[in-house]
Amino acid sequence: MTRRGCWPRSTPGATRALAASALASAVRTGALGSVTVERANGEPALGSALGAALEEAGFHATPRGLRLRP
Repeated sequence: MTRRGCWPRSTPGATRALAASALASAVRTGALGSVTVERANGEPALGSALGAALEEAGFHATPRGLRLRP
């Protein structure tokens, strides 16, 4: 059982990439404002598998995590 708000650890890379791309698209189209992802599954987003997918989608590393601005 996963905790609410956690990304499943067994999620394949293609699914992570699709989710990261959808999140980036929501920011770029104005549906969301600036987004910073600090943690994924309780661990720092930087260096995580989800973090790599977010960077591929256009997020940039900051001291707090990975950020994308509109």
